[in-house]
Amino acid sequence: MVEIRQARYFVAVAEELHFGRAAGRLQMSQPPLSQAIKQLEQQLGCELLHRTQRSVALSPAGAVFLDHCRALIRYAEEAEAAARQAATGRGGRLSLGAVASAFSWPLPLVLERFHDELPDVEIRIQEIDTHEAAAGLLDRSLDWAIVRQTAPVRGTTATSLFADRFVAALPLRHPAADSAGPLDLADLTGGPWVWLHRHISPDYHDAMATICRAAGFSPVPAHWARSVTSQIAMVECGLGVTVVPAAASTSRPAVRFRPLRHATATIELTAMTRSDPGALTERLTAIATQLTTAQVSPPHA
Repeated sequence: MVEIRQARYFVAVAEELHFGRAAGRLQMSQPPLSQAIKQLEQQLGCELLHRTQRSVALSPAGAVFLDHCRALIRYAEEAEAAARQAATGRGGRLSLGAVASAFSWPLPLVLERFHDELPDVEIRIQEIDTHEAAAGLLDRSLDWAIVRQTAPVRGTTATSLFADRFVAALPLRHPAADSAGPLDLADLTGGPWVWLHRHISPDYHDAMATICRAAGFSPVPAHWARSVTSQIAMVECGLGVTVVPAAASTSRPAVRFRPLRHATATIELTAMTRSDPGALTERLTAIATQLTTAQVSPPHA
């Protein structure tokens, strides 16, 4: 395997086409440089340079090898710089996961602020369900996640960002869609209801069930969704009614979002990391906390 040192030696000779000048550029004497190039050719099993008493020229193999040596040196320098940046919390790569509704709020604000502060950090992100977050963090396929509340999981740390209230999501033609003032949830007893499977997000499912029980009924689901976003999409299709976090109540022409009277249950938006977070994930959590704490309610709620 070609070493970075060998690549630097060869690039210097190939660019100078003179062993003496190349040695001066490398701040070494000529004999060790000549010997290093001969050993490299023996290692590769081919001639890289045509030598005469008066000139040095690249062989066809040497011309190809030169391009790869330059790339090898460049990649090595980039790797060194990336390692230094990561060690100081200024660069690196983060793999993020988020529930669908967080892509509306607050994730855009969090990522914008983070990128402004640390533009050299590469972000890779995927949509996840709440129950997938802990597993992703523990197997290190994720570094940071934003989910709808979760019970403590050994090896992870959860930071509450925002306690969100519930609102009703109604199809445009629902009788209560255009009524003024807060809505009594008991008025929606008849449904039909769009619901979420409990295994997708147990805390979110249980919070929905809690406010319905407090209103004196337990919904009989007619349609099943896998995320808050698909819940709202089903309502937009006119399939039924549901309750969703206020932060998810983005503008939809065929959906009316109504505040609920006497509904006290909330669902928390939570940032999750491993218990031993690095500097980058700590900064991401700090930014998310600052932005969500400053925001009394989501801007579109």
